[in-house]
Amino acid sequence: MFAFLAEFSSVFSPLNVFRYITFRTGGAIFTALIFVFLFGPGLIQLLRLKQGKGQPIRTDGPEHQAKKGTPTMGGLMILSGLVIATLLWANLRSPYVWILLFVTLGFGAIGFYDDYLKVTKQTHAGFSSRARLALEFVIAGLAVSAIIYVTRDPLNTSIYFPFIKDLSINIGLFMIVFGAFVVVGSGNAVNLTDGLDGLAIVPVMIAAGTFGVIAYLSGNAFFANYLQITHVPGTGEIIVIIGALIGAGLGFLWFNAPPAHIFMGDTGSLALGGLIGTIAVATKHEIVLLVVGGLFVLEALSVIVQVASFKLTGKRVFRMAPIHHHFEKKGWSESQVVVRFWIIAFVLALAGLSTLKLR
Repeated sequence: MFAFLAEFSSVFSPLNVFRYITFRTGGAIFTALIFVFLFGPGLIQLLRLKQGKGQPIRTDGPEHQAKKGTPTMGGLMILSGLVIATLLWANLRSPYVWILLFVTLGFGAIGFYDDYLKVTKQTHAGFSSRARLALEFVIAGLAVSAIIYVTRDPLNTSIYFPFIKDLSINIGLFMIVFGAFVVVGSGNAVNLTDGLDGLAIVPVMIAAGTFGVIAYLSGNAFFANYLQITHVPGTGEIIVIIGALIGAGLGFLWFNAPPAHIFMGDTGSLALGGLIGTIAVATKHEIVLLVVGGLFVLEALSVIVQVASFKLTGKRVFRMAPIHHHFEKKGWSESQVVVRFWIIAFVLALAGLSTLKLR
C-alpha cells in the first residue's frame, strides 16, 4: 500500500523513498516485529483458554512432558504479522506478492485444520495425510501455473542449474508438476523440522533471508548479468515479503524460545515451508533450495529412510525420526540440538549463496 505513495513524489519529494525496495523491506521487518510483540501475548492467552490441554506431547520419544499444556497454532501469530506487513509495504501490483500470499495462506489453512484436529481430539493423527497432500498439490499447482503465466518464455518452464553458467533444461508444462513437488516438499520438510523449541523458526529465517538476497539479485538486471544468474524481472519485490517473514519470525521467537510459551504448529511450519518453496520456483533456484534448505531436506530424508528401512527389514536406522530426536536419544540436550542445527542451517545458507558467483 505504501508503495503507491511514491507516485506523489512529484508533489512531495520525500515520498520518493517508497520506491526503494530496501526501504520498504526494512519497514516490513519493523512492522511485523512490532505487531507480533504487541498482539502475541493476547493471542497466546486466547489459545491457551481455547485449547485447554494444548498440543499433545509424544510419549514414545525424548522426555518433553514438562511442555504439556503449551498452546499450539503459533503460526497464526507469524502469518498475521507477515500478511499485514506485506499488505502495507509491498507493491500490490506485483503478481508475485499475491501468488506468495495465496500459497502461504492456503498452506496455513491446511495446517490450521490439522492443528485443530490434533488439539480437539488430543491425538497426533490430525488431518488425513492423503487428503492433506492432495490439497497441498492443488494449491501448489495453481501457484506454479500462475508463476509460469507471469514469467517470460522460455524462462518460465526451464530448470536452471547452479555452478554451471547457461545450463538449463526446458521441461514445458511438466514444470507445473516439478514446481508443485518443490513447494509441497518444502512445506512438509519444514513441518517435520518443527519439533523442538526454536528449532524450525531460525533456520526458516536463515533460508528466507538467503532467498531474499537471491530474489533481489535475480530481479535486478545489472546484478543478474554481473553474477551470470537468471534474470527474472519483478522478483525483487519478493524481498519485502521475506522481510515481513523475518520480522514476524523474530517476534515469534521471543515467545517460542525455551521454555516455549507457544508452539508454531502446522499452521506456521507448513505455510512458511510452502512460501520458501514457492520463492525458489519463482526465482528459478529450485535446485539451490536443496542446499540452502539442506537441514529441512535432512529432516525429511531421515523420516523417509526410517520408514522404508523398518518396512523392508524391520530395523530402524535412527533411534528416532525425525533426526533431531535421534540426537536427543543419543544424549544431546534440547538446547544443544537446536543451536547446532542453527549452525548447520547458517553454513548451508552460505554454501547456497556461493552458487551465485561460482558459475
